[in-house]
Amino acid sequence: VQLQASGGGLVQPGGSLRLSCAASGSIFRINDMRWYRQLPGNQRDLVAGITTGGSPNYADSVKGRFTISRDNAKKTVYLQMRSLEPEDTAVYYCNAEAMDSRTLSIRTYWGQGTQVTVSS
Repeated sequence: VQLQASGGGLVQPGGSLRLSCAASGSIFRINDMRWYRQLPGNQRDLVAGITTGGSPNYADSVKGRFTISRDNAKKTVYLQMRSLEPEDTAVYYCNAEAMDSRTLSIRTYWGQGTQVTVSS
């Protein structure tokens, strides 16, 4: 199982970006999907998560500005980010709990990370 994240970049304060993360490989089922972010030297912090049924949850710092969604048919999770602030600058990682179709084992997988820079 692999996760491929995309959509990061440089944006001015107040701007928007949309991150995508597509899962591929021997997937039987994907459970919760999440986005984390990390600054150099810091721990990876949860930004938003979404259940298989589409119920979202958010870190307080992004509530009202970020929206997480998923397309189960495409095995993809999205993070729409609006009203971006310099404090949102970080490497963003997607994360998914999935069952491998070959082994039927459930484990957590990580994408490679995509840089988001908010600066004027």
